[in-house]
Amino acid sequence: MRFIDKRIISHFDYLLIIYILPLILLSHILISETNEILANKQLMYFTISIVAFFVVFILPIRKKLRLIPVLYWIGIFLLLAVEFWGVTKLGAKRWISVPFLGTTMQPSELIKPVYILMLGYLIHSKPPPAEGYNLKDFMHISFYILLPFILIAKEPDLGTALIMLLVGYGILFIVGVNWRIWATIILVIGISSPFIYTYLIKDYQKKRIVDFISEKPSYHVQQSIIAIGSGGLTGKDSQNATQTQLKFLPIATSDFIFAYLVERYGFVGALGLLFIYILIIMHLLTMNYYYKDDYVIRVFASGLALLIFLNMSVNILMVIGFAPVVGLPLPMFSYGGSSFINFVIIFAILENLIAFKYMDMYNFERKL
Repeated sequence: MRFIDKRIISHFDYLLIIYILPLILLSHILISETNEILANKQLMYFTISIVAFFVVFILPIRKKLRLIPVLYWIGIFLLLAVEFWGVTKLGAKRWISVPFLGTTMQPSELIKPVYILMLGYLIHSKPPPAEGYNLKDFMHISFYILLPFILIAKEPDLGTALIMLLVGYGILFIVGVNWRIWATIILVIGISSPFIYTYLIKDYQKKRIVDFISEKPSYHVQQSIIAIGSGGLTGKDSQNATQTQLKFLPIATSDFIFAYLVERYGFVGALGLLFIYILIIMHLLTMNYYYKDDYVIRVFASGLALLIFLNMSVNILMVIGFAPVVGLPLPMFSYGGSSFINFVIIFAILENLIAFKYMDMYNFERKL
């Protein structure tokens, strides 16, 4: 296309794509061994995500930053729509019907990229001073963090809500907030924790916590630990991975795919997967150094790094019995269309922000 200058392509972060590809390839291999039908569906999701990536990549995001608040409030409206017109599945009302398409969508997934962009927009509009944000600015940004948290937690989807809450405040921690504010927050949380557990957490969520701290883990976690232990150092052949092949390991292609990975490739495979995730996360966090004057890139890259880190950490800790089972997938690795495509779109937005960073300068040169 005419506006895709060669210099724009030269700023494209190819290294980020190189780090992601092994995750996608290994995930497809594991799912193919377990369920060929799901593997074929996953190929369809890959195709859709490639198209989505290129569509998002060419959008004029930097030129239309002022539209980000509009998109944010559309996302909030969709979360409110869940409350009034939501579709209930497995005891949770998290979806809304898409008219004429006969399908549903999950607003809590759709709002993630817009949520991080909104924080980038707010911080870009008013960067933090040298000593960090004061209480007034902190409360202003906190409003945009807490609003989706409350709406998503009410669905109920406490896992996703907490992830977004931690991503939001993690971004503020990286960008800079006065240390007295953090000290006050830690003190308030410590004092109010018993009240939160007693009055704000639902019974089924309390049960998850009780099951987690009890001596005997749930059936899912027991089978997961057996699968991980049987993998040994280097794993087993696909035919000998009996925990998965004989269906003892539940949800082996999505929530508990890490357990199947370890059963197949052992401790070495687990370290390899963690190493790939660490590469991606560290690469994203280093953008705070390379783009220290561009708060839109810094916030978005930091938000994506935190999103990957928190989802990965909770999923793996859950699988090995060190965290309650909350149904969070491994980013770009677990089977699932909406989560995978959403992460691809988030990566596409980041690549767009990086590649088109100097677009105005190129346009100015053309006019000259």
